[in-house]
Amino acid sequence: MRITDIKAAGLRGATPKGGWARELDPDDNVHTLVAVHTDEGVVGVGSVFSSESLVRAALDQLRPLAVGADPREPDRVSQILHENTFWLGRGGAITHAVSGVDIALWDILGQVTGLPVSTLLGGRYRERVRPYASVLMDDPPVLKDDLARLVALGFTAFKIGWGSFGRASDAVDEEIVRAARETVGPDALLAVDAGGSDAFWARGLSWAVRTADMLAGYDVAWFEEALRPDDVDGFAELRRRSPVPISGGEVLTRRQDFHRFLTAGAFDIVQPDTTKGGGLSESRRVAWLAAEFGVGFVPHGWNTAVGLAADLQLAAALPGTELVEYKTGSAYIDELAAGGFALDADGLLPVPSTPGLGLRLDDDALERYAPGHDLFAPGAGR
Repeated sequence: MRITDIKAAGLRGATPKGGWARELDPDDNVHTLVAVHTDEGVVGVGSVFSSESLVRAALDQLRPLAVGADPREPDRVSQILHENTFWLGRGGAITHAVSGVDIALWDILGQVTGLPVSTLLGGRYRERVRPYASVLMDDPPVLKDDLARLVALGFTAFKIGWGSFGRASDAVDEEIVRAARETVGPDALLAVDAGGSDAFWARGLSWAVRTADMLAGYDVAWFEEALRPDDVDGFAELRRRSPVPISGGEVLTRRQDFHRFLTAGAFDIVQPDTTKGGGLSESRRVAWLAAEFGVGFVPHGWNTAVGLAADLQLAAALPGTELVEYKTGSAYIDELAAGGFALDADGLLPVPSTPGLGLRLDDDALERYAPGHDLFAPGAGR
């Protein structure tokens, strides 16, 4: 079996807000699907947290390296792509695009072997994974309504982030967290994401330490992105002084980036995004590396149905990862997956045991959000 082509299609029309200083509009394109084609008609699907224009430009460089390779060797093929493009975008657009290709290759391997990706990654430690509902912060009344709706849907874990947090006053920060805890109840997992990778993030270590002390009073599970994403020393000091676990890493790529933070003792939990950090192959390496430092691993997942499917398979294959991020209210998750994702009675998501990612894309939704796409050749089974 050989790779014959790689195609891309950007998603538009229902892009959710990101909480960014320069906010997203529904027609902004920040997520792109990729499809890896083979000479035997098997097609694998992946997702990239990047714009279609950047992904297509990266694929122009990656395609000559990938075409002709055996898609049943995802780790090897992805490493070849990384190693031969260092000069063209190491850690940037090239790495983001490799992420989607890598996910698609694992999907292909699963399809041809008849096994779920989690089994191929080494084995399934669990059949269900707890999703935490990821919600942008808003004024307390609005936030409480959003969270109450999610509680009613069966979610038992939540993360609130960005919005006005860290951007107004300490009093506003605490008011938001108090409202969230009152709504989800004392037993629910509640995490807080400051969004320090936002443009021109101005809060520093003293604010982060002070805020961590406040969050401890509300039994917050972790404090995410409290500082600018490259502040290794600041995160290490914050972790030393914080009464709540410190997490981050969603904008980092490649295991080498995470190694800097892990050796510095900067995180209690690392959160790579499989759709931009290097794919499933690289996320698994990061998870293994983190485990050697006694650091937890929870994948960042503000992306698509394909990204969530990949994270479910990854979490199932890691002994210490029991959570995945679920971007609630996103059409790119809920509508793109045929049949959607459904919580069970315990608020958990079953990990598909069908071949590959265990995901079937909804044709109508795909045409709606990537009109005129040519991702899948006729008869490819997608």
